[in-house]
Amino acid sequence: MAAASAVLQSEWTKIRTVSSTVWTLASALLVTVAMSAALCALMSSTFDDLSDLERATFDPTLISFSGMILGQLAMVVFGVLVVGTEYSSGMIRTSLAAVPQRATFLFSKIAVAGTLALVVGLATSFLSFFLGQALLGEHRTSIGADNVLRAVIGGGLYMGLIALFSMGVAAMLRSSMLSLGILVPFFFLVSQILSAVPKAKEVAAYFPDQAGAKIMQVVPNAMNSEEAAYGPWGGLGIMLIWVAAALIGGYLVLKKRDA
Repeated sequence: MAAASAVLQSEWTKIRTVSSTVWTLASALLVTVAMSAALCALMSSTFDDLSDLERATFDPTLISFSGMILGQLAMVVFGVLVVGTEYSSGMIRTSLAAVPQRATFLFSKIAVAGTLALVVGLATSFLSFFLGQALLGEHRTSIGADNVLRAVIGGGLYMGLIALFSMGVAAMLRSSMLSLGILVPFFFLVSQILSAVPKAKEVAAYFPDQAGAKIMQVVPNAMNSEEAAYGPWGGLGIMLIWVAAALIGGYLVLKKRDA
């Protein structure tokens, strides 16, 4: 029986020695911060062009996370690669031979990768916030304002949970290409389109990305957005249910199917 500490160390070694996972995490931070900063600068210069309703519901915290849409893509890729590479490279057989306890193998991988994604997510969230607020000028807010710290920490949690959800999906599908072929269109096309369709948006509001993103919102109905049936913590709770379902599904598939 493999010791849990040895398995964790092994998974850490796998992640840090594979350049694709390291660069994907680095890009999640850099692209998110850069895009958020650019959009905050643009918002600062065009603030007077907003309608009265948009100015009344302006959320300086939420706008500083504008680049999260691209950071989310990088986290999806990271989560898929962490699990899917085991199958595409054929290393899954060697890994399970070394660690026959499949729950120990999978959840050690998820623990290490999830912790790393969370740390990068929090760093990304705080950097995006402080740089974004500096560029917003007179329209900025402070970390000590009501609910702002919750939103900033929530941004990091959101990125980490996106990675965990992607790991669970990759474990169920056992293929990086198939997982990316489903997750990328789902998050960046299906979810976004359905959220704008009158009758479908009530369902889309419970998708993991739509629900989880509410944790980053400070001002109700920010930027003239639709009001949800749940609050920030309720949205994060919905996202956690999606993540738990994906991880449990991934474990069940790994447990029942041969490598």
